[in-house]
Amino acid sequence: MGEVFLAFLKLGLMSFGGPVAHLGYFRDELVTRRRWIDDRGYADLVALSQFLPGPASSQVGFALGMLRAGAGGAIAAFLAFTLPSAALMIAFAFVGSSLGGSVGAGIVDGLKVVAVAVVAHAVWGMARTLTPDRQRAGIAAGAAVLVVLGSGSVAQVGAIVVGALLGLWLCRSVGGESATGLAFPVSRTVGIVCLAVFVVLLIGLPLLVAATGSGVVSLIDAFYRAGALVFGGGHVVLPLLEAETVASGWVGADGFLAGYGLAQAMPGPLFTFAGYLGAASSVGPGGVAGGVIALLAVFLPGFLLLTGVLPFWNGLRGRPGARAAMAGANAAVVGILGAALYDPVFTSAVVGPATFSLALVCFVLLAAFKTPPWIVVLVGAVGGVVIAVV
Repeated sequence: MGEVFLAFLKLGLMSFGGPVAHLGYFRDELVTRRRWIDDRGYADLVALSQFLPGPASSQVGFALGMLRAGAGGAIAAFLAFTLPSAALMIAFAFVGSSLGGSVGAGIVDGLKVVAVAVVAHAVWGMARTLTPDRQRAGIAAGAAVLVVLGSGSVAQVGAIVVGALLGLWLCRSVGGESATGLAFPVSRTVGIVCLAVFVVLLIGLPLLVAATGSGVVSLIDAFYRAGALVFGGGHVVLPLLEAETVASGWVGADGFLAGYGLAQAMPGPLFTFAGYLGAASSVGPGGVAGGVIALLAVFLPGFLLLTGVLPFWNGLRGRPGARAAMAGANAAVVGILGAALYDPVFTSAVVGPATFSLALVCFVLLAAFKTPPWIVVLVGAVGGVVIAVV
């Protein structure tokens, strides 16, 4: 548990750029450096997280922590990865100021450029492992086209479904390979209980709000529903949070936008924006208590679903047909990451020759010089400031 906590605390401090970039940081630290899991098993977890509502990168981290050190490891991974940005976002609810001026804007822009390098490195590495033949390369390319043209979480889930179906047809020889052999310490009974709790809370919390009128229950219900109904996590949850907090008058529109602006510069999961909203909310206890309640509520449904599905998914994936389908789904994951590398990662970060050059430098540092990612983050931030002030 201590090893898991320290590994994910490091990731929580340096993983800038949103859920897609987080997956790149996870792969570099836990697949390449620490070898907790191989690329195929890692892609399986990424594909599974795309099927489920909730914060995709945090779900992958939760599963990796569970794989390494059981239930305690899963909790340690969640706490360590979430703590840095959550603490900063809750503190911002009290400070009430955001990054400003050319230096602050330059740092944010530089961190976006780092995300380009991190995601490009992840796509490059995963493609070599997961798309080694024409069939899987074609699936990856098709998935990328589908996501780029379709956009949104529906296109991502559809790409993985189509990839799995094509895998059944095109990847039969892969189905004969041995399974990766991931063993999660979750029984089917525990899985069923978690799925039942997820459904009971989703249906029961609104009824409890109507019966009690409690501000605390209202806060839990709003953030639980937001976490339960969003696929892919990250920026996708923001419209739901805006509807639950701004439209209801709990948080002002200016405060919401200020917190959202700061969240772009935070490492770790964007879902920690919920901590800021809970702390600033006029409903519930507010302050640190409100922030913690909102954080737990928005993350809980995704973790309940993941824990509920793992024991059944683990059994299916050992069958040859399931392995062929997962080979196709894994190739689709590469395509989805490639599509995300283009939009929004590349299109929002690379806006001219200077930012392209910085992105290229960061990529070469990662890929050729094997530079630790935290150093690349510093290089990107400093480079962003230089570009902004020159």
